[in-house]
Amino acid sequence: MPNPKVLLAEDDITMVSLLTTLLKMEGFSVIALQADENIPAAVRRESPDILLMDVHLLHQSGLDILEELRKSEDTRQTRVVMSSGANVRDECVKRGANGFLMKPYMPDELITILKQTLKSS
Repeated sequence: MPNPKVLLAEDDITMVSLLTTLLKMEGFSVIALQADENIPAAVRRESPDILLMDVHLLHQSGLDILEELRKSEDTRQTRVVMSSGANVRDECVKRGANGFLMKPYMPDELITILKQTLKSS
């Protein structure tokens, strides 16, 4: 898969900048969303290979967005990796996440989980 497209939903501007740089260096195409953007609409518009989404967004719940994606026919198959500073792995997986990263995480952990998630489809 040449340059898999990552849709990034994260409300920390510094984190967005770091992740965008890292992912591009690793050969990913990156689209960073605004903190309050309509994420399901962005998934439909961008058709990403994977969505990397924070559990706690500025005014939105990543878990609620994940549930919405899983309930809709046209976004159900979107691969989603969730991240959080709280250990909510079980809740994320229960709601349909393909993977989970506990913050803070190392760059190689991120790249590994993204590549594994992309292969597991």
